[in-house]
Amino acid sequence: MWYVYIIKSIVRDYYTYIGSTNNILRRLREHNDGLVKSTYPYRPLEYDAYVAVKTEMKARQLAKYLITGSR
Repeated sequence: MWYVYIIKSIVRDYYTYIGSTNNILRRLREHNDGLVKSTYPYRPLEYDAYVAVKTEMKARQLAKYLITGSR
């Protein structure tokens, strides 16, 4: 199972990040431990939403769709 997730900064209301992973608990921990350069300054972070999909390809397509907008 793969997940597309949206996380938000607890201390900065305007910051959100969209990504995909096959281990949702590990990935949030990586973000909060400062291992992800793009989210490092916005820690701590929490999940705002996530959705499960069957394949990595579907997860990446959905994440890209959410990032770029539906047009």
